Amino acid sequence: MIHPRYIIPSIISILGLCVGISSIKFALNSQFDYAVIAITIASIIDIMDGRIARLIKGTSKFGAELDSLIDFINFGVAPAITVYIWILKDLGNVGWLLVLSHCVACCLRLARFNLGAKIINEKWRENFFIGVPSPSGAGILLLPLILFLSDFASNYDYKKLSIIFIIASTFLMISKIPTYSFKGIKISRASLIFLLLLIATYFGFLINYPFNTLLVTGFLYLFLIPISFIHFKIIKKRSSKANDSLISEDFI
Repeated sequence: MIHPRYIIPSIISILGLCVGISSIKFALNSQFDYAVIAITIASIIDIMDGRIARLIKGTSKFGAELDSLIDFINFGVAPAITVYIWILKDLGNVGWLLVLSHCVACCLRLARFNLGAKIINEKWRENFFIGVPSPSGAGILLLPLILFLSDFASNYDYKKLSIIFIIASTFLMISKIPTYSFKGIKISRASLIFLLLLIATYFGFLINYPFNTLLVTGFLYLFLIPISFIHFKIIKKRSSKANDSLISEDFI
């Protein structure tokens, strides 16, 4: 008999899948604001289900595979279809090819992640993803639509912006650019209260100014990509020097 602690994370994941797929329905009804919100909620659920599974010791191979398949739908297919219905359909076959490229890149990125998770052998590397993770790729793809829905909207050429950002999201997901995973961050008890306050403040802005907050979040993430790349190179260099020192000591 399966213990409930193994079922609960999968139920949460399925809930996220239902929310993510619903974004396509909203897009078909031209409710693009609801579509973006649905994908955002799906990404929050995606963060929660893994954390909850580890917290209640309910991780399983089935849950990991299920989570990966759901990520492909929620962050590969759903956002690409949403942007296609919003503006890329005007490009005809070219627009659809851009959608396919994003979906294929997301699929390849998830397959590489599943394989890479089994072969990582250096602890410090756990703080980085290789390439942009699929939820972040979806966020980058949606940035022109989020801009359109925000208070910063203007007479931009959203069609060109959408082409640029879907190409960027496609490239970043399949690239080997190191990006922060934020998994290895350790918070002291003294700092915990400030972190909780910060999270509460962020969600307060997200509830009251959803698209403005998502837009700022998206561009801050893009700003962090070159920083994470430089940080990765510095840590890798230090790790290599430390390993060389250990090898030298072994021969002394």
